[in-house]
Amino acid sequence: MAASFRWILQLHRDVPKAARFYSEGLDFTTNVCTLRWAELQSGSLKLALMHSPLEQVTQKGYSSLLSFTVTDINSTVTKLIALGAELDGPIKYEVHGKVAAMRCLDGHVLGLYEPV
Repeated sequence: MAASFRWILQLHRDVPKAARFYSEGLDFTTNVCTLRWAELQSGSLKLALMHSPLEQVTQKGYSSLLSFTVTDINSTVTKLIALGAELDGPIKYEVHGKVAAMRCLDGHVLGLYEPV
């Protein structure tokens, strides 16, 4: 039997805050959330969040990059900014759709894509 995908893991200083960010900002379902661990889900994708001390999380460059297709990039960007994210450059209007990069909690980056 081939291996099956389980989840993607991100390290965060504040797991409940990170879980709220994905839950409220991108409509992930929270399966489990404690101070040290959270498991969130969107369709078949599972995102695991684990607590890590400050010196192991803070990054000067980019950390993990997760890319999501969204139905309305403008409202998603607005929600994520309200939850603490920052646009990493402008929203770009490409022939195939809109794209944006958001720098989020603990240096993680989200790519957003709204198809035409």
